[in-house]
Amino acid sequence: MIEAPRLLGQGYHWQDLAVGQRFRTFRRTVTEADLMGFVALTGMQEPLFVDATWDGALGARPVPGALTHALIEGMVLAGMAHGTGLALLETTIRPMAPVRVGDTIGAEVVVAAIRPTSAGGRAVVTSAIAVTNQREERVMDYTAVRLLAGRG
Repeated sequence: MIEAPRLLGQGYHWQDLAVGQRFRTFRRTVTEADLMGFVALTGMQEPLFVDATWDGALGARPVPGALTHALIEGMVLAGMAHGTGLALLETTIRPMAPVRVGDTIGAEVVVAAIRPTSAGGRAVVTSAIAVTNQREERVMDYTAVRLLAGRG
């Protein structure tokens, strides 16, 4: 019998991960369209997000921390848990510096803990994620606790 080829883009099963294992995402530039789409979707109509002439305490054109988190989570999931992620159980977000339209962000992911569940061949996997901008300045730290599928 011929073995089926591995699915391209398939995330890791929890058994493929180890505490201390590190990953790096691709980097992505935050665009005006990202900001306006996110503001329209969430209703975050704050002047600092929608008024290009606003120059508040964070300076010009910051984006919501929730947008930074969402963009990075998309990259993390696409590379680490696509098709194997069953649930996001918890996340703790710590913004550290503003991300602005035109900034390029990426992240390093470290597997912090793996706890197999008692049923279903699944595990709770905790990751520590450090987000940086194009100058390698840390702009956000967060943890993500996910339920990941196992093999078979």
